[in-house]
Amino acid sequence: MSARASTFAPFRHSAFRTLWTATLVSNFGGLVQAVSAAWLMTQLTSNATLIALVQASNTLPIMLFALVSGALADIFDRRQIMMAAISFMALMSALLAFVAWTGAITPWVLLAFTFLIGLGQALYNPPWQASMGDLVPREDLPQAVTLNSVGFNLMRSVGPAAGGLIVAAWGAAMGFIVNAFSYIPLMIAMARWKPDYPPRTIAREPFLSAVGAGLRYVALSPNLVQVLSRAGAFGLSAAALMALLPLVAKSHPEGGSLLFGTLLGCFGAGAIIGALTNTRLRATFSNEWVVRLSMVLFAAAMMLVGTTDNLWIHGAAMFPAGLAWVVTLSLFNVTVQLSTPRWVVARALALYQTVTFGGMAAGAWLWGAVAEASGVDQALIGAGVALLAAAALGFVLPMPEFSQSDLSPANRFREPELGLDLRGRSGPIMVMVDYHIAPADTREFLDLMVKRRDIRRRDGARSWVLLRDLEKPDCWSESYHIATWDDYIRHNSRRTVTDTEVYEALRRLHRDEGSPPVHRLIERHDAASHADVPLRGKIDVP
Repeated sequence: MSARASTFAPFRHSAFRTLWTATLVSNFGGLVQAVSAAWLMTQLTSNATLIALVQASNTLPIMLFALVSGALADIFDRRQIMMAAISFMALMSALLAFVAWTGAITPWVLLAFTFLIGLGQALYNPPWQASMGDLVPREDLPQAVTLNSVGFNLMRSVGPAAGGLIVAAWGAAMGFIVNAFSYIPLMIAMARWKPDYPPRTIAREPFLSAVGAGLRYVALSPNLVQVLSRAGAFGLSAAALMALLPLVAKSHPEGGSLLFGTLLGCFGAGAIIGALTNTRLRATFSNEWVVRLSMVLFAAAMMLVGTTDNLWIHGAAMFPAGLAWVVTLSLFNVTVQLSTPRWVVARALALYQTVTFGGMAAGAWLWGAVAEASGVDQALIGAGVALLAAAALGFVLPMPEFSQSDLSPANRFREPELGLDLRGRSGPIMVMVDYHIAPADTREFLDLMVKRRDIRRRDGARSWVLLRDLEKPDCWSESYHIATWDDYIRHNSRRTVTDTEVYEALRRLHRDEGSPPVHRLIERHDAASHADVPLRGKIDVP
């Protein structure tokens, strides 16, 4: 399959086509709103920090609330969460339009509304990104993420210019009205979509437990930690260009909202080129080199804008900046999705967005303060130098290649029949697995148990230890704790096809007949007052 054919493969799926098309309209409205808000702020104040904070107020909610949304998306119906988010953003856009139309808008009121719209986006993004795996099969997932970028940047090439024209002709309030109406096609498409979610077979995970599980999984996944570290460094530095672009446009004698929109359009056009060449770039270079070269290209574009006053050079620099922006962020996104099983994918994406947009929010504030103190040019040059340092970070934290592991559910666990009548909230549960290992296989066994430990801990096990019998050195026991019986069922349901390879390897090393025996025990700390109640249950089944 050619690179071009593979890029458009997700369009074979009707649900993806419909939602992608409706999202185009929503993206158009969002970009018109962004231009309207950014340019309105330049009319309300000349303070560079406040102007840069328009960008920060849009991204800060994603940093603060994306993980909440990710946990909800992994627990509840993603489609319903997205519909609620879309309705909220439409309402906030309509209210912003009313306030602007009546002339009651102030810099802080504008920042408050952009924050609220960003809050809706924070609620919408994780379930939408996680839904790519519900809309297309795994082999089309990188292309689906790329096409999302194509759609957004297709609108970025025309939306900002249209926003500039709308603001120039009818004022910023009309831009906010356009955004409010742009959500309607997406609401209709989302209402008509009927995703085929797998039936729920276990109790829904409590919210705080789900948040902790997401944090734990990412923290114990080295590949995800590397991606998040690079994404945060990129966002912190790259945010300067978008945050300070209204001031760059205003610095030109012929500057206005139309020029600002045109510069954003050049950025979007470059992003489209980047999205369309993304597949070929990944096939030619390693992920690390793609990210490293893209960061260098973006840094060069920022420093070029900061060191020249020529309008045409500024427009030309926005093309490579847009290309580098979309190539970098889409590669981060795809790497996270392909490195994460479905049960936690929304939370992993939410943490990625938290780090990335948190970096952007902090960067917008930081470089806005630098621009206020030393000038826009110095801020852009400084951000470019910082981004070069972020590219060099790859020598210490290189980007992982796309995971080839099969992270689909193994679906091999069957809940055992218990001798005690337990509730789902009963616990804590202690689990012990016994192994009989020949001395010659000890080294291989220990290597496998390292992998087993990491899998257990990522999936929710606590206090994992490996024990060896002092009287029978060839007898080993793996022990860990789970908070409740429901958590134990969830723990085993999270096992992926790749995880079972470790289990099968351990099973082959086990010298006794059958599978290694498993002891499932419930802890009791009130034995004196309940002497007639068994202190533990023992079930010798795998």
